[in-house]
Amino acid sequence: MVIVTAFEPILLADIKKEASHTLRVYQQSAGYQTLKQALVEMTPEQVQEVVQSSGLRGRGGAGFPTGLKWTFLPKDHPGPVYFCLNADESEPGTFNNRILMEEDPHQVIEGTILSCYATGASTAYIYLRYEYPTSLERLQNAIDECYAAGLLGKNVLGTDFSLDMYLHRGAAAYICGEETGLIESLEGKRACPRIKPPFPAVEGVFRKPTVVNNVETAACVKHILARGADWFRSMGVPADPENPRDAGSYGPKLYCLSGHIERPGCYEAPLGITVDELINEFGGGVWKGRRAKAAIPGGISMGLLSADEFDCPLDFSGPGKYGCLGLGTAAVVVLDETVSMVDFLHNSCRFFAHESCGQCTPCREGTAWSLQMLNRIKQGQGRLQDLDLLLEIGDSIGIIPGTTICGLSDGAAWPIKNAIRKFRSEFEIYIQRTNPKGYQATEPVQALEIIGVH
Repeated sequence: MVIVTAFEPILLADIKKEASHTLRVYQQSAGYQTLKQALVEMTPEQVQEVVQSSGLRGRGGAGFPTGLKWTFLPKDHPGPVYFCLNADESEPGTFNNRILMEEDPHQVIEGTILSCYATGASTAYIYLRYEYPTSLERLQNAIDECYAAGLLGKNVLGTDFSLDMYLHRGAAAYICGEETGLIESLEGKRACPRIKPPFPAVEGVFRKPTVVNNVETAACVKHILARGADWFRSMGVPADPENPRDAGSYGPKLYCLSGHIERPGCYEAPLGITVDELINEFGGGVWKGRRAKAAIPGGISMGLLSADEFDCPLDFSGPGKYGCLGLGTAAVVVLDETVSMVDFLHNSCRFFAHESCGQCTPCREGTAWSLQMLNRIKQGQGRLQDLDLLLEIGDSIGIIPGTTICGLSDGAAWPIKNAIRKFRSEFEIYIQRTNPKGYQATEPVQALEIIGVH
């Protein structure tokens, strides 16, 4: 059991300080001292070893071991090596990166510089979500402060290490959060994910070796090097010795909590707290004295938990044991008893149909036809057979069945599979009530007139 009461925030420790986004305030809390020490006392290989031994896993959604990812860079490459900080953050319900970038951007930048030092990168790009104007302003001001203070540019802090950092405003598309889609967009092209291999570590930005890490991941790197790998591993959930694929869930995590909750916000706790603990101990419970019906465990692409599954631990393996895709971005959205699961799934399908890049047929057609069926159900023309057709689509698209290049279609499929399988009776009652004469039909139906459908 994860003990929350003894935990003190690390990543959010300074966000309430006045002018917390400035270099002056950041340096009052020993800002950039870890960077100074690492550049003088540690080799890049030693930094990699510390991060790898900490068990840090990427906070952007996939949860891949960060230090291991760094080792995939070719050892004998003449360069250059690039580093991309994924600040796109387009997963619905997610805003933890925005908090860090707006309130403590230098923490993110120090972690990024340390990551670049460890990986031999000479250029760093921060790929920022277009809809984040305050983050854009504060990150750029922080970068300018770093150049003026000798923390970026040629011979950082008088050492042989040099690094240039550029802020790139994204293309306002969900698919840009996928690392190769991000790279394509960064290069000025349409953000269609690349076939892998080759992976970005071998051919990334401008076909050069590239590391792509998340904002919160980079912030964690700073604290791992400041406090040590053992400190980081003292929090969270150890690896399951009976599961060789479980790399453990270590360290602090930023949880986004929104929806029908008394105190929505971004909260920091060790990995492994339960959904129930997050809702009640941090969020003050479900709003207006209502009961919870369901919750999204880590962004809409992770699927859905029913209210009787709120004992689910929010670590990298917990949600998967409850039929969800994973922890994702740890963005928990609470749905109270008044929410219609039909409306929830309609909104979900509409989102993913809009955001699919269209490159892979199963995703392009699967997301579009899912939305068509939900539109028809919403217009009172649904059939019980549609539920099985939706499940067939959900089980047939995505990386996990091996039909698409990227995981967007997996994200589109899990809400379909969870909503229908966990709340099927509600869908059946809705279809029977809204289409009493045709709900048992099995013959093909005519195309739905899209005009006027909302």
